[in-house]
Amino acid sequence: MFCYQCQEASKNIGCSIKGVCGKSPEVANLQDLLLFVTKGVAWWSHQADVQSIEHRAAEKYIIDAMFITITNANFDAHKISEQIEKGTDIQQELKELTKSAEEAPECATWRSSNREELYAKSETVGILNEKNEDIRSLKELLIYGMKGMAAYAEHAANLGYSNAEVNRFMKKGLVATTDTTLGVDELLPLVLECGKYGVDVMALLDKANTESYGHPEITTVNLGVGKNPGILVSGHDLKDFEELLKQTEGTGIDIYTHSEMLPANYYPAFKKFKHFVGNYGNSWWAQTQEFESFNGPVLLTTNCLVPPKASYKERVYTTGAAGFDGCTHIAERQNGQPKDFSVLIEHAKKCAAPVEIETGTLTGGFAHNQVAALADKVVDAVKSGAIKKFVVMAGCDGRMNDRNYYTDFAEALPKDSVILTAGCAKYRYNKLPLGDIGGIPRVLDAGQCNDSYSLAVTALKLKEAFGLEDINELPIVYNIAWYEQKAVIVLLALLSLGVKNIHLGPTLPAFLSPNVTKVLVENFGIAPIATVEEDIETLMV
Repeated sequence: MFCYQCQEASKNIGCSIKGVCGKSPEVANLQDLLLFVTKGVAWWSHQADVQSIEHRAAEKYIIDAMFITITNANFDAHKISEQIEKGTDIQQELKELTKSAEEAPECATWRSSNREELYAKSETVGILNEKNEDIRSLKELLIYGMKGMAAYAEHAANLGYSNAEVNRFMKKGLVATTDTTLGVDELLPLVLECGKYGVDVMALLDKANTESYGHPEITTVNLGVGKNPGILVSGHDLKDFEELLKQTEGTGIDIYTHSEMLPANYYPAFKKFKHFVGNYGNSWWAQTQEFESFNGPVLLTTNCLVPPKASYKERVYTTGAAGFDGCTHIAERQNGQPKDFSVLIEHAKKCAAPVEIETGTLTGGFAHNQVAALADKVVDAVKSGAIKKFVVMAGCDGRMNDRNYYTDFAEALPKDSVILTAGCAKYRYNKLPLGDIGGIPRVLDAGQCNDSYSLAVTALKLKEAFGLEDINELPIVYNIAWYEQKAVIVLLALLSLGVKNIHLGPTLPAFLSPNVTKVLVENFGIAPIATVEEDIETLMV
């Protein structure tokens, strides 16, 4: 195996024995093969597009398959193998429909006749097959950006929303990674174009979420527990959360959010459910302790799954792109019907109430619509000098000690600065007593990682309010933490909007070659983090 798609890649080079995330070489190789087959589906689907042949199953497959390969999503070799075989079946359907005369790449023609052949092939299609370091770097950057796009596109699709242009770009991008004639000059514009469609897909998901559940509101979220048995929901998918809330109403079971599901507390549609108690725990990496003490079943709706301990594994349920061998998987929706969470609900009824691990509250819900309502107050605070800087600290959290930098940085910020955040990076500082500025909290949480779109909209609205020509003239600086591929598309989206001088950490991605890094530094001012003291001095001037 070789994998370097996440920030915790071994020695910031790559995992080659076992994934730091916990995935085995077998799973890593199968994920490589799934991506290989998905490129083939994209190639045939592109041929269908050229001939105006519609094949919605192919587009759905591409999104699902890309999401499955995101870090900490699916560790189940059997399910990944089934997805690979499904992909080759779709390729065959498309081949028969299109009867394309073009010479297809190997990924569009390979077939397996048995599992042994499938496993053997999985060891031959990895990242390092591309020998040119810069070409490999740009192709992987493009692929990881599209994996992030796929995650957001799937959440939107679950709510009945799609964007044909986004889907077409994903096919275009995947096909480009199979083209051995493309060089740096052709691939770099594709990477930047990926950022443009990243903005589009995040706008799509924002529309899907807010039209379905209302605009997030400033909300005080309970961190304590009740006396009833509970179900803990982690991951990102709001449709799953809605269906579970409806199916548990009146059952005597309480519902809690965990990690990136925290922003579900901010949506008006969910507040009417009296058994929705609040948030339990912290960031994804703490789940090995927090799932233990929760006592009840845990539903993983998407990625951010840590391989579960034997002591609570039988209480972990997965659905959607998530999966782990030995954990019960909740099947997909059929014929427009909701998912069936009855097995989860019956399990919960037999469990003890959660053990309380903290008390108190935290405040969030500062998405773009809510911030727009406060615009006059915010602008006045800037003009009066009460607020000198906004610091965007969106992105991901992680388990390594170097992430303590973000807690220390937040604590060291001048008292006249406000943090704009989204994603699980906020757990490094969202419970600190940082106070407020004239009633404006010093941590404004917009929501999940995809809600980084809200931060971009907020910046654009402030640019308009101050009558500025360039977004970089705003008193906003960027110190972003990354971990996985959804953070990659957020970064590319910010670059496409013209944002410059982003500080990125805890380390720069291992998949960026020195030459590609040089391009990003020279054109966009991307910089690695240094010490807290140095970065405060650099960013807060």
